[in-house]
Parts: sequence; C-alpha cells; structure tokens
Amino acid sequence: MLSVSLMWGVWGASFLVFIAFRVYLYRMSRNEEDQLVLQESSARLVAEQRAIATRLENAKPVGTAILAVFGCMTIFVFGYYIVDMIHQFR
Repeated sequence: MLSVSLMWGVWGASFLVFIAFRVYLYRMSRNEEDQLVLQESSARLVAEQRAIATRLENAKPVGTAILAVFGCMTIFVFGYYIVDMIHQFR
C-alpha cells in the first residue's frame, strides 16, 4: 500500500510542478506583445520585448522536461491500475 501512496505522491508533485511552471510562463508572457515597432524612439519597448522572448525561449526545454515527467507519471499510474485490474480478473 505504501507503493501506491508513493506513486500518487510523485504524480501529485509532478502535477503541481507542471501547474506552477505554466503559471510562471503565463505571468512572464503576459507583458509580451505581438506588434511591429517601426519607430526608433521605441527602442526600450523593443529591448523589453526581446528580453521577454529570450526568457520564454530559454524556458522551453524546462517546460518540455516537466511535461515529459508528468506524462510518464500519468502513463505509469494508468499502467499500474490496468495491470492491477488484469490481475484481479484472473
């Protein structure tokens, strides 16, 4: 029974990390604007937008890794219960 609790604990932790990372990305990208800046007087705006875009690009591999861990844990949980169901019907 301890292994099931541990499995759900790890799944829950990976879920919370995934949600926290998504909130972090949302908060970071809410100031990003999809606009074309043509005036040279808006150099500060261009620099801010490039900085935001760079941070979002750097966060992509981390997001992919977190999603992979969360996906693997979800598949593991489903697999555990499918195998348990098969053993019960034997």
